[in-house]
Order: sequence, then structure tokens, then C-alpha cells
Amino acid sequence: MQEIQAGITYFAKAGRENTQEVLALAQERIDALGIRRVLVATTTGETAALAMSRLRHCEIIAVTHSTGFRTPNEQEMLFEHRALIESSGGKVLTAQHAMGGINRAVRRKLNTYQLDEIIASTLRIFGQGMKVVCEIALMAADAGLVRTDEAVMCIGGTGRGADTAVVLQPVNAQDFFDLKVLEIVCLPLPLHPHFIS
Repeated sequence: MQEIQAGITYFAKAGRENTQEVLALAQERIDALGIRRVLVATTTGETAALAMSRLRHCEIIAVTHSTGFRTPNEQEMLFEHRALIESSGGKVLTAQHAMGGINRAVRRKLNTYQLDEIIASTLRIFGQGMKVVCEIALMAADAGLVRTDEAVMCIGGTGRGADTAVVLQPVNAQDFFDLKVLEIVCLPLPLHPHFIS
């Protein structure tokens, strides 16, 4: 078997200050691997709009929070960002979160966690961004916006902006355990004193 070498970039801190570097690193791997679709988690649409201006030779799919995620009936994506994304050929996906939805209602009402939120918490061992990129891949596959037999670049983060990028092979939510993380491009270091200079 041929050896493949690809490096992982680790950021000293999580958060939006890594966004420009994440997009640059993602573009390198998009070009090297011939990736055609990129999923970008976005709250207000700012990160996806930035991706539209920075990433070339690929289709951008912006995955938003579900409507009502923070406040009933509110969609957090700003109109101007949606307009820019769609007018530039990108797509916007707003759907129930794959690791939320009705199970979150059980937690809120009965004060007990359900399986999807346990899976989400487990993925957060690798950072919030790793949970996000896996989740948006499920959502996009369920919406028919990505194929389950093609690798995609997924970009997510901690709070606002981006700090995590991975190449993965999406699956539908019902096939979650077949999801394959093919390559970690970048992610933040854990906040452990040993790793902080």
C-alpha cells in the first residue's frame, strides 16, 4: 500500500481568528484532492460569505442553524450574506440539526440526554468544530446536497468563524456509523497547559 502524507495544522486557540487560515488550508487540500463540494457551517452567514470569496473551483453549501435555534421564529443568517452566497452560485441549507431536534426537546422537558446529544458530546472530545463538521455532513446528505460516495471538505468552528476543516465521506443520518473522516486538515489544540507556550 502506498504511503500518503498530509499534515495537520493545530491552532493554539479555538475561534474565529483562525478563519482565514482555515480557508487557505482548505483550498490547498481542495486543489490537491480535486474536491468538488465544500460544506461551511455558518450562523450569520459571514463565514460562508467569506468562503465564497476565498474558495475556488468548488461548490459552496452554507449550513445554517435551524430557524428558532436561539429564539422562536428567528433565522440567524443575515439577508445580505444569504443574498451574496446565492447570487454567487452557492447554496444555503437550513434544516433540523442532525444531533438535536426532537431529542433536544426531551432534554429540555425531561432533563435527560438522548443518544444524539451523547454522540455530539463524544465528538466534542476532538473539539466543537469536529462535532459541527460531522453534523453538517449528515444534514447535507439528508437534504440531497452532497453524495454519499464522494468526499467533501467540511468547515466548522467553535462559536463564530472557522477553526476546523476535515475531508470526509458523508452519509445519511440513519447511517451515521458509516461516516468516514478521511483527513483532518486543521483543528484547535485542546486547552491543556502542556500545549500552551
